[in-house]
Amino acid sequence: MKDLNIDIYADTAYLTEIAAWATEPRVRGFTTNPTLIRAAGVTHYAEWAHSVLAMVPGLPVSLPMLAPDLAHMEIQAREIEMWGPNVYVKIPIQTSTGESTLPLIEKLSHDGIPLNVTAVFTAEQARQVQYALRDGGPYFLSVFAGRVADTGCDPEELLRMLCLRPWKRQGRVIWASARQVGDVVRAVDAGCDIITLPPALLLKLPTLGKDLDTYSRETVAQFEEAARELRW
Repeated sequence: MKDLNIDIYADTAYLTEIAAWATEPRVRGFTTNPTLIRAAGVTHYAEWAHSVLAMVPGLPVSLPMLAPDLAHMEIQAREIEMWGPNVYVKIPIQTSTGESTLPLIEKLSHDGIPLNVTAVFTAEQARQVQYALRDGGPYFLSVFAGRVADTGCDPEELLRMLCLRPWKRQGRVIWASARQVGDVVRAVDAGCDIITLPPALLLKLPTLGKDLDTYSRETVAQFEEAARELRW
């Protein structure tokens, strides 16, 4: 694998996958979200979260709140933060109704709760988060680069702008929602600190830096193997 100056976090909710990647040196943290947790068949969130934390006691783990409103978000955030010293509480930049979570982000951060501010899509959202988190506790800023790219916009330009700013003291910028393993290179070029990858992309990490002529021959070999099983 190409040597790249970026931390890689596994993005999953399956306990078997977390256990498998917990011993991989290239994986230096874990993230998840309610969609992944539901897909993994989790029925009791707190029990599942404690199982995860027991598997990766020395690595940062971002755990989301489940509440849709600010009052209950705060209650859940303060409970989740107590689950372990390596926990970052995930909080979205806004609710689904468009209500800003910035006042709560600022309050929690200045109370020393490590945060992962998520679902950030725009430069203005990032600027507002940076201001709210000034002089607060440690945090991650998760820019959903993959989803931004899905709209036809260039996430690398946005992230490069964010990563060049001098505000990054206690905070780290995440390239989130990666769509291909090549996003690792783009995240490095943009100056990101972290990229989150699902297991399907983690498995492709050895492809980075691979000789293209060799890769071409291997691809043709796969086609030839499949062709042998076909009739004319």
